[in-house]
Amino acid sequence: MFVGHSLVAFALGALAATRLGADRDRALQLGVYAGAFALVPDLDIVYAPVGLALQSVQTIDPDAFWNTANVIHRGPTHSLLFGGVLATGVAFLATDRRLGHVVGAGVIAGLIAVAGMAGGSAVAGITTVYAVGGAAVATAARMRGVPASAVFAVASIGLLSHPFGDLVTGSPPLFFYPFGAMPVSQRITLHPDPTLHLLGAFLIEIGTVWLGIWTFTRLHDVSVRRFVHPRAGLGMGYAGAVFVIPPPTLHNAAVFVFSILALSGIWVAVSSRSLTRPVDTLGVVVTGTATVTVAAVGYGVAYVLF
Repeated sequence: MFVGHSLVAFALGALAATRLGADRDRALQLGVYAGAFALVPDLDIVYAPVGLALQSVQTIDPDAFWNTANVIHRGPTHSLLFGGVLATGVAFLATDRRLGHVVGAGVIAGLIAVAGMAGGSAVAGITTVYAVGGAAVATAARMRGVPASAVFAVASIGLLSHPFGDLVTGSPPLFFYPFGAMPVSQRITLHPDPTLHLLGAFLIEIGTVWLGIWTFTRLHDVSVRRFVHPRAGLGMGYAGAVFVIPPPTLHNAAVFVFSILALSGIWVAVSSRSLTRPVDTLGVVVTGTATVTVAAVGYGVAYVLF
């Protein structure tokens, strides 16, 4: 879902900027930074290799490792409260005044301290990684001339939109961490059949790619359809996979996901040989996405029928 998080934030940021009167280049720039901020919450995955390494060299209770991991992943980094505070802190860091930098550093230090008091040193450590990631994106934006107010806006879009993208693929985020309120206590089920649920979640992910593509082409005032090659229809042949691979679910989705994405990879590999202009590159991306979309729909139809 990394791509989906980023592209949703990109579209929201770019379209909002356009709505507020920004020109095309500025809107695209703000959309890119919103997408970058949307990747920051998933920096919590660094706990996995670090925690496993520590477990391998120390006598750590495996249950303790997993209990901590379950809190850290989609915990503080996916909290709307933490996201709002971090957006505020990095916006102060993006100002041109030393006082703003001091205030921003204080806000972030306070966020890390709260994380430590609520969840211990591991949670404080991962929140530090989260905060540093946000500060790095804000610094990059500031260096490219993005004002502090715009940094706050795109940081809010990226950090606060991210948690909602995890509602259909895993355990719900702790939206109000460190408080225990749980507005959503379990994963949203798109269909009682686990394979159709996976297909629904996959199509939502592909939908976010289309949203990003549509936003980009809209800002350039061109139609998406002109970039779709008829060969995308060949993706329908993936329907035959229903007779070859076991019905995929969220728990064993690897073969399905990698094989269907390979169709897009093959298209890119074949088509990239003739690239001469940026528009050709966009055509490859759009047609590759269309191929995967047709393949997923074809597989879904075959699964229901057979």
